[in-house]
Amino acid sequence: MTAKTDTAPPTELPLEAFKLLPNNTDKNWIKDKGLRKLNLGILFMFSTASSAGYIASLVNSLLVLPQFATIIGGLDPNIIGLIIAGTSLGAFLAFVPASYIADKHGRKICVGLGCSLVIVATIIQTIFRNHWAFFSMRVLSGAGMGISQTAAPLLVTEIAHPRQRQTATAFYNATWCLGGIGSAAVTFATIALTNSWSWRIPCLLQVAYPISQLIGLVFFVPESPRWLVSKGRKDEALVILARYHANGRIDDELVQHEFCQICDTINAEAAQSRNWNSFFSSKGDMHRLAICVLVGLMQEWAGNGKKPEAVRDHMLTYPGILSYYLAPILGSVGITKAADQAAVNVSLQAWNFLLSAAGAVASERYGRRILWLLSTAGMLLFLSIATLLAGLFAEQHLAAAGIAVVPLLFIFFGFYDMAYAPLFISYPAEILPFQLRAKGLAVTLSVDAAACFFNQYVNPVAFTALQWKYYCVYIGCLVVFLGVVYFLFPETKGRSLEEVAMIFDESEEENTDSRKEAI
Repeated sequence: MTAKTDTAPPTELPLEAFKLLPNNTDKNWIKDKGLRKLNLGILFMFSTASSAGYIASLVNSLLVLPQFATIIGGLDPNIIGLIIAGTSLGAFLAFVPASYIADKHGRKICVGLGCSLVIVATIIQTIFRNHWAFFSMRVLSGAGMGISQTAAPLLVTEIAHPRQRQTATAFYNATWCLGGIGSAAVTFATIALTNSWSWRIPCLLQVAYPISQLIGLVFFVPESPRWLVSKGRKDEALVILARYHANGRIDDELVQHEFCQICDTINAEAAQSRNWNSFFSSKGDMHRLAICVLVGLMQEWAGNGKKPEAVRDHMLTYPGILSYYLAPILGSVGITKAADQAAVNVSLQAWNFLLSAAGAVASERYGRRILWLLSTAGMLLFLSIATLLAGLFAEQHLAAAGIAVVPLLFIFFGFYDMAYAPLFISYPAEILPFQLRAKGLAVTLSVDAAACFFNQYVNPVAFTALQWKYYCVYIGCLVVFLGVVYFLFPETKGRSLEEVAMIFDESEEENTDSRKEAI
């Protein structure tokens, strides 16, 4: 069938028109052939986030294995901390170059390149036993992870059916916890092995995620129609929209509306030729940049900031500010074995995934802004209570106060998972126009990686000096974040990607019109 790229959509359509227009798909996507294949491809892209979770959690999990001591045994704790932070370093170095690759060569090529680097790094990491070789491959796998992370959420955002886009994008980062669960579970299963395969198997299984991504890219995932339009390949873009959003019907009203909206928006952006400097060229784009930077900071400085606690006594503990006293608290109630403490951490990871998934669904039903506000306020409340209890446990050795911190840990992360986990990727991705989407997401991910790397070295020093009083720093951060969300984070619920841009650009257009009238 010949693609008709000149068909115009109905005139004067309201916002959220995609909810009103006829569409050749079943309301239940499971019964629809096109949506089944599309959503299966999106599911393969979710493994990018799971891969990041597995890789980031791997060393903390390996530290409970006696055989892994042959690599890191006797090393300075700072060196071990550097090995743990290797993935953050590699990812930080890769995010900005990845944005260029995603924009110039396509989202699929970018994801495939990142997957290939992770596979190569994993094989080398599994072969060698030297700790510096292990660190180098952590950096390389982090770079591959960063390249994939930059493009995969863009691909999910840009290929998803408009009626499912917001939920699908929010689910992306919620699957990070599955990688953490996998890492902990695999090392728990290999702890009984008495040879080097006890740590080689968990390392080798890093390839499972990038291999699944490559399978998805080859057989199920289409290229972004928006990227194709930006390269002048409009016929291909329309065919993809029709195949996956209307089971092949080129003349489908929703498909034609999507296509024309995409073309109009990208043509308008092309006339402005946006680049990195464009973030500072208008009030709307500066607003977008501020959100991208703030979301990256909020992800790590909301009280969950990661630090290499596992370095201490090789004890596996959940990486986070609130969990600093988790190991001694569990010990005070008789939970002293590493395996038992690992079970608590696996339970917490599972809890995180369930709450993140619930947050992804709730973000479409109730909106992003309300979730951001509720999540931040909830964390502020329970971190304040936990600070008081941690102080009582540390200063007065009240076991009851210490025990109470454990359920507070679950409640605190429940509020964190409500918004910060699912919206970390989806919110910046949807507020950015096409030409700035890869660049803006690279900013968010780079700030997050830098903040994480900072935490991994500053937090241990700060805790040594201040102990539980250091929580007050993060209480202050949450107070600031609550104000930031209230004044800077607009609601985007229910809008297409092109319609979200109006939130940031309409006021500027109105100001321009008023200035013209004054002249």
